[in-house]
Amino acid sequence: MTTGVGIIGVAPGRSWAAIAHIPALRALPAYDIVALSTTRQESATAAAAEFGVPAAYDNHQALVNDPAVDLVVVTVKVPHHLELVTAALNAGKHVYCEWPLGNNLAQAEQMAALAKDKGVIGAVGMQAGAAPAFNYVRDLIADGYVGEVLSTTLVGSGMNWGAVIDQPNAYTADNANGATLLTIPFGHTIDAVVACLGEFTSLNALLANRRTSFTLIPDGIEKPMTAHDQLAVTGLLEGGAVATVHYRGGVSRGTNFRWEINGTQGDIVATADGGHGQIYPLTLTGARGEEQALAPLPVPDSYHWVPDVSPPAENVAQAYAWLADDLRDGTHKCRNFDDAVRRHRLIDAIERSAATGQRVTF
Repeated sequence: MTTGVGIIGVAPGRSWAAIAHIPALRALPAYDIVALSTTRQESATAAAAEFGVPAAYDNHQALVNDPAVDLVVVTVKVPHHLELVTAALNAGKHVYCEWPLGNNLAQAEQMAALAKDKGVIGAVGMQAGAAPAFNYVRDLIADGYVGEVLSTTLVGSGMNWGAVIDQPNAYTADNANGATLLTIPFGHTIDAVVACLGEFTSLNALLANRRTSFTLIPDGIEKPMTAHDQLAVTGLLEGGAVATVHYRGGVSRGTNFRWEINGTQGDIVATADGGHGQIYPLTLTGARGEEQALAPLPVPDSYHWVPDVSPPAENVAQAYAWLADDLRDGTHKCRNFDDAVRRHRLIDAIERSAATGQRVTF
């Protein structure tokens, strides 16, 4: 029996739902996309025609009330998540919501509590945790490839939040919208990192606005940027490893993603073309014992459990495959709303540390 999926926020063309969610869902026989909605019937009808979806609505309430919809997928901007997720949960539907779940910790906690109360699954789109390379690194660490982890260092570029931002991403320059360097590339990536190495137990953080404006393209208009374009976090992880993470806005001419894990017996290095661990595939190298030079660590095929799906849809498809297991078997493989609350608490701690200049202990 398939799960009927209704997607809120599918626009014709190259929306995130179009390039990631729809290819991911169509790669999995467990799902059937039965409905979509936007805020205008014209665009909803056009999107439904483009993607071959039978039902198109101009409002989210009609979609969540559709009896053919079992799972509501929320792929709109962060400020609208609370309203749409709440409507779906109150309709008794399972939910898959893009990350960040809420615009703050309180909203995330509210949605997680409601999902529990309604007895449905609330899944969150933190698909870096389903990425093949991150899962392979997790197992290498667990199997003792590096011995005891001593430290880890990560530097990443946001690709956005630089000198120029295109129109579809312009809303990310406003800190109030919740789609920031901290929540998006850092939030997605750090979730997968701590799944490999353990959660933070204490941290110090710095957030800075080195760029206070950006050029909107293609308009060429100068716009203010209130979202931070620099963040640095240092802390201790479970087990005592020291972690240092630096994210910067824009694109670097040098390194856009490099993650090192240093242990008593070996080292692992992951690189990628961008700092979004949820999107860009990692290239792994490593060395251990008497080996003096890093060598490739190819990710085994078994970590690609949804074949023939390319980025950026691959990790989303892998997460949906986990969710299918959860819906069928009652397991907890896909990141859920409780996992999202845990990550929101980390972000809240970073913001508090940056605001006060004090160390935060968990």
